Amino acid sequence: MNNECADCACVLRSSASMKDCQLAMLSGNHAVVKFRKGDAIIKQGVFSTNVIFLRKGMARIHITGPSREQIVKLVKAPTYLGLPTTFGDKINQYSVTAVLDSEICFIDLEVFKKLLEENREFSSYILMELCKSELEAYRRCASRTQKQIKGNLADVLLEFSENLFEAEQFTLPLSQSEIGNWVDAGRESINRALSEFIQDGIIQMEGRQVRIIDKKMLKMISQNG
Repeated sequence: MNNECADCACVLRSSASMKDCQLAMLSGNHAVVKFRKGDAIIKQGVFSTNVIFLRKGMARIHITGPSREQIVKLVKAPTYLGLPTTFGDKINQYSVTAVLDSEICFIDLEVFKKLLEENREFSSYILMELCKSELEAYRRCASRTQKQIKGNLADVLLEFSENLFEAEQFTLPLSQSEIGNWVDAGRESINRALSEFIQDGIIQMEGRQVRIIDKKMLKMISQNG
């Protein structure tokens, strides 16, 4: 178990040098659970007692508002899930669902807090991750409200290509309706914009398989909104 924690991105990504006793404490107070595509990892409104780390896979973060459910963003491993909620009011303020088969590490909250207190490098890393996440949320909010549908769709395709899959060819993990929900557009509008991208030679599609042909033009559409 010590090796499992020592080699885990939960520790490695922070560049933190944990003492053997800290690794032993971490290894003795966590549980690794596998989730299949579509499984709920975090449920909105439920009491949170653990720090949750996405070890493998991909998930979508979504929140239920006054009238409907809204997809906020997609995240891929390795990353923490729900830290603002866990350290805030202890009640999950949003839901997280596996988009691909995933592996989750549940870490005892009090043990995690103790690690933050004892390891300055690790706590600095967590603080930086929270800051980056907040800035990203501001940027996405501004982009989504100020861009047209094609600009927002270009952002989504670039997000899949450059960040989530790191490839020019990938399988869309969301349906057209879900993509529309993500960027506040209807399924028909997303379908029409995708068809225009195909006609203009920017992408190729077969089913959910997407291949980006002209990334320069896709970035131009993203920038111009």
